[in-house]
Amino acid sequence: MTATILVVDDEPDLEALVLQKFRKQIRDGVVSFMFARDGIEALQRLEQHPQVDMVVSDINMPRMDGLSLLAKLQEAEDKKSTIIVSAYGDMSNIRTAMNRGAFDFLTKPIDFGDLELTIDKTIRHVEMMREARRRQAEAERAHASLSRYFSPQIASRLASEGDGMDVHRRDVAAIFTDVTSFTSLVEALAPEMLSTLLNEYMGGMTEVVFEHEGTVAKIIGDGIHILFNAPEDQPDYAARAVACAHDLDSWAIKFRERWKAKGVDFGATRIGVHAGPVLVGNFGGNRFFDYTAYGDTINTAARLEAANKFLGTRICVSATVAAGAGKFLGRPVGDLMLRGRSEPLRAYEPLPKAAFAGTATAQYARAFAKLEAGDAAAMPAFAALVGLHADDALAGFHLKRLLNGAKGVRMQLE
Repeated sequence: MTATILVVDDEPDLEALVLQKFRKQIRDGVVSFMFARDGIEALQRLEQHPQVDMVVSDINMPRMDGLSLLAKLQEAEDKKSTIIVSAYGDMSNIRTAMNRGAFDFLTKPIDFGDLELTIDKTIRHVEMMREARRRQAEAERAHASLSRYFSPQIASRLASEGDGMDVHRRDVAAIFTDVTSFTSLVEALAPEMLSTLLNEYMGGMTEVVFEHEGTVAKIIGDGIHILFNAPEDQPDYAARAVACAHDLDSWAIKFRERWKAKGVDFGATRIGVHAGPVLVGNFGGNRFFDYTAYGDTINTAARLEAANKFLGTRICVSATVAAGAGKFLGRPVGDLMLRGRSEPLRAYEPLPKAAFAGTATAQYARAFAKLEAGDAAAMPAFAALVGLHADDALAGFHLKRLLNGAKGVRMQLE
């Protein structure tokens, strides 16, 4: 790449001398020169030729001297590396020039060997700064792209380090969310209202995910696909996923109430959580960035989300997640025969601490134990629970099953 140098000096013979001394470098395309007779003409040249890489300027010139030019150059957004030329022994001006941002200085009469060395050193500095700016721009573009998927902390680390994007196999916790009756809402609302509603919902839900340092793998309509333990290691990923699910549920309830007060009946948010091995990474090829995960773990999380519709719950998690979360607070749902799976999957409904500590949870546990044991007393136990807590949808679901002749805790969900 040819370095373009602007020489600013009012000596009439300097241009010919420079072109003569650097003829080989000019012929080889290493450097090219432009000339100006004072600071004003130099600024005009720079405006016309912003590609100039560096400036070599005398101090004593008519109209605008070198120090004034240097000050102007330092005010510009694209600061040019500048070499100041001064009379030998004029240390006062040289000190002023260096304080104003000059990269280096030369003394008169100019030693062209010294000039060549100084220009080479300055070109290397210019190239280094250009490369640093290029890397910074790439990092900023990467950060802007990654911020769509990851929390600000993770996005910053990935933008600077660039690791974890290749497709690989790893264990994750996956969350799927969905909104009930969303299709009907789309048909009923004006486009402007729907846009405001959905943007507020997705913005709030995404912020909750990022607070737990989760990854937003996909947003599809009203649904969100979330990952934990990818791209970075999170040993507590199951606990994070459960905590995130609780906070998503709380935020969605408040959002729904807020919009209901405005006359808009936004559906309930259902959440499914499962953990296991997946293939995860950028599946977007060279032109697009699409960080997501594939595998049975992802499908199962989606099936658990859909299971809420039948169970009457809002959050449904697998036994794998419950076991991995440590001090899990929740109650068993049963052994679900999910579509696409040949074996039953034990599922749980996670509960907030206050709800878990209530008497209804202990009463449910006793009724469920009877159901699991095939005890005929399960039906009156669930009937008593529903009698005391009519709003307990999961207890009502089991009572209805028993009334319809079902037994045990294994159930087929369509």
